[in-house]
Amino acid sequence: MKKFAVIIGLMLSFLLTGADTWAQCAMCRGSVESSMGNGRNNVGVGLNTGIMFLFVMPYLLVAVIGYLWYRNSRKALQERQFVASRVKQAFQG
Repeated sequence: MKKFAVIIGLMLSFLLTGADTWAQCAMCRGSVESSMGNGRNNVGVGLNTGIMFLFVMPYLLVAVIGYLWYRNSRKALQERQFVASRVKQAFQG
């Protein structure tokens, strides 16, 4: 029950704080439209680059954490196999 309350609380907090971020889309769009009206496309290119950067970073972070977890689990598995083989040798010898 406590996990359910925590999940509901997190979802509610995300919804309440997300209203401020949704308002920025109209501001960005207005900025791009006004710069395009002047014949410049610098703002649009910058916004697209920023969006791509924000899009890629979470996936890159998850990939790095996954690789480190995989590497550490492989080391732990090798150590367990080594200890098991040494114990097996000690009891056979």
